[in-house]
Amino acid sequence: MARDEEIRAAKEKWEQGTVAKVVSRFPERKKEFSTDSGISVDRAYTPTDLGDWDYLEKLGFPGEYPYTRGVQPTMYRGRLWTMRQYAGFGDAKETNERFRFLLEQGQTGLSTAFDLPTQVGYDSDHPMAEGEVGRVGVAIDSLEDIETVFSGIPLDKVSTSMTINAPAAVLLTMYQALGEKQGVPSNKLQGTIQNDILKEYVARGTYIFPPGPSMRLVTDIFEYCSKVIPDWNTISISGYHIREAGATAVQEVAFTLANGIAYVQAAIDKGLDVDAFAGRLSFFFNSHMNFFEEIAKFRAARRLWARIMKERFGAKNPKSWMLRFHTQTAGSSLTAQQPDNNIIRTTLEALAAVLGGTQSLHTNSRDEALALPTEDSVRIALRTQQIIAFESGVADTIDPMAGSYFVERLTDEIEAKAMEYIRKIDDMGGAVSAIEKGYMQREIQDSAYRHQKAVESKEKMVVGVNCLEIQEEPPKGLLKVNPAIAEAQVKRLQDLKRRRDGRAVASALKDIETAARGNDNLVPRVFEAVKAYATIGEICGVLREVFGVYRPGSWV
Repeated sequence: MARDEEIRAAKEKWEQGTVAKVVSRFPERKKEFSTDSGISVDRAYTPTDLGDWDYLEKLGFPGEYPYTRGVQPTMYRGRLWTMRQYAGFGDAKETNERFRFLLEQGQTGLSTAFDLPTQVGYDSDHPMAEGEVGRVGVAIDSLEDIETVFSGIPLDKVSTSMTINAPAAVLLTMYQALGEKQGVPSNKLQGTIQNDILKEYVARGTYIFPPGPSMRLVTDIFEYCSKVIPDWNTISISGYHIREAGATAVQEVAFTLANGIAYVQAAIDKGLDVDAFAGRLSFFFNSHMNFFEEIAKFRAARRLWARIMKERFGAKNPKSWMLRFHTQTAGSSLTAQQPDNNIIRTTLEALAAVLGGTQSLHTNSRDEALALPTEDSVRIALRTQQIIAFESGVADTIDPMAGSYFVERLTDEIEAKAMEYIRKIDDMGGAVSAIEKGYMQREIQDSAYRHQKAVESKEKMVVGVNCLEIQEEPPKGLLKVNPAIAEAQVKRLQDLKRRRDGRAVASALKDIETAARGNDNLVPRVFEAVKAYATIGEICGVLREVFGVYRPGSWV
């Protein structure tokens, strides 16, 4: 205590003497400094800013509770993060070519982007799919398309992530069926299905069914994978899209973990043992431009989730306490102006993710504010990760930010503020109720508005957008999806429907309907349907008939 008083007195003397003399001649850039979450940033930090801070309680050691310093005992000294570039566009053949290119360039995991019709459960020949087939991801109608996407790629040699939510069970079982065709047992498949429907209602919009049946599908996947595909990550609880919609770092942590709490509780209510599924939960976070806040955010999220799982849910297995996460650099930070600047933005965001202890990473490409990335841009984005990994030295020691007075103070503040949000959401009846009331959506909208005002007033500077602008020519060589792809995709789909066993498809779809009207797990029925080459539109169409379609409430 005496030492703290001595430090406080020394800091006060420094501010009134050394600092005051300089500031009187050269004023600081702003009267107040703060993070993007509005957390005040002091001029300098000392041990007194941490208060009664206990190392073992707050930090401990890597690979041990509360996992502030990382979920693995040796972190990147043992194995680097998975370099998993998100890819997919046009038809299955084009996506297969991009996957092969990325693997040749040293990528260590695959991440699949699906087009909008696939994400909302429509076939490519549906009227709602017109103009969107293959545009923002690959068009997948049936198992036949998945066979082409992964042609020549052995599923027992790669880990695959699939960004799919409402129809997650369909894409998961297509991948499983392909594994069978390749002779890869289901218990050897590794990867992640996003399967996070709650954030769709909050921030993204590719939902199909109302929350009740949607949560049933999520927990059916939990149960199914725990028995059949044990090494599969059954959900990637996503803060990424929440952040892209305008949330702050604090809100990203809070709303993501609140959704995680809802999934865990739903699975327990279904009768699942928490330690039977919690170890396969994973998370997906954004890495934004406020460098130190992002590092602190990842550390706070890990510590908070460990305490939630251990203390709130009584999980006994340490694997159930671990928050394992994938990171993507911030798409919303990319600018169409001076797109080469995005390389620097992505580098800083990727570095923050690595210093924050991510398990896998996608780095955005410089041209993504304008179009899907070209091969050259994707290579630069991947090389960004590889240079950080192999040349920078930051992967040689674990959690090098630990003990920084500033980072530890930020970590504590983000954790405390996120917990305040979680308590509010609990008081509303949990995440589903808070979403139905529009609470999270309004909070995000308010934050997005404040951010935009700050950019427009130049309170927040964005290079090339509201400062340091230049006259520039329109970019050349952007990737364009051939419009003929949609027509060819529809023809292949119609040909499949003529070739397949129509009776087997009809029988499998009837089994799905029967299970949906009852309480049986739906995933085995979906698996049989995709093996019969039922389409995603047909399977989701049956579920639409039984479950209905979600419409946003009056809060909008």
